[in-house]
Amino acid sequence: MVSVLLADAQYLIRMGLKNVIANRNDIEVVDEAATKEAMLSKLIQHQPNVLIMDYHDSDEFSHEDIPLIRQTAPKTKVLIISSDNDKGTIFKVMETGINGFLTKYCDRAEIISAIYATAKGERFFCNKIVNLLLEKHIRQSDSENCNPASLTVRETEIVQLIAEGISTKEISERLHLSTHTIYTHRRNIMKKLGVNSASELILYAIKTGIVQTV
Repeated sequence: MVSVLLADAQYLIRMGLKNVIANRNDIEVVDEAATKEAMLSKLIQHQPNVLIMDYHDSDEFSHEDIPLIRQTAPKTKVLIISSDNDKGTIFKVMETGINGFLTKYCDRAEIISAIYATAKGERFFCNKIVNLLLEKHIRQSDSENCNPASLTVRETEIVQLIAEGISTKEISERLHLSTHTIYTHRRNIMKKLGVNSASELILYAIKTGIVQTV
C-alpha cells in the first residue's frame, strides 16, 4: 500500500487529487494539508511514502520548504504537481532532489504512474516539464557547438543511477565500489560533460535516453 499526503493550499485541487486516487486499492491518501505547518505536522504523524505538493501560486508553500521536508520525513518521497512554468524555479526545485514533477494539466494515468514511480524512489517528469528543461539545455549545447563527450560503460551506469534518484551510498553498494570512488566518478563525469549541477546531469540523461520519461 502506497501512503500519500496531499499538500496544496487549494481545496478543490486536494479534492480533485483525492478523486483521482479514490479508485485505487493500493494507494491511500492518509491526510491532507493546506498550510506548511499542517504539512510538517502530518509528515511527522504519518511518515507517508509520498508527499504530493504544490509550492506555486500560494503564500502557504514554497520550493524552499523542500529541504525541511526531507529533514522532517527522510523516507518520504516528494512528487510536485504544479502550474509553475518558470524554468529557473523548476531548476531550483530539481536541485532539491525531488523524485517527480508534473503539471496540473497531466491526466489521471500520468498522476497514478507518477505516484507509483515516486514511491519506488524513481524519477518521473511529464513531457511538458522535460521540454521546458531541455529547451534551455539544448540552447546551451547549440551555443557551445561541440559534440557530446562519450562516457564509459561504468560512467553511463552511474549517470543512470544518479538520474533515478539513487543516493551515492546506495550506488556504491550496488556497484561494490567505495563512496569515494563514486564521488570521483561523478566529478569526472560532470567535468567531461561540462555540467555543474545534478539537474543538468539529469537533463543529459534524459536527452541521451539513458533514462526514460513519459
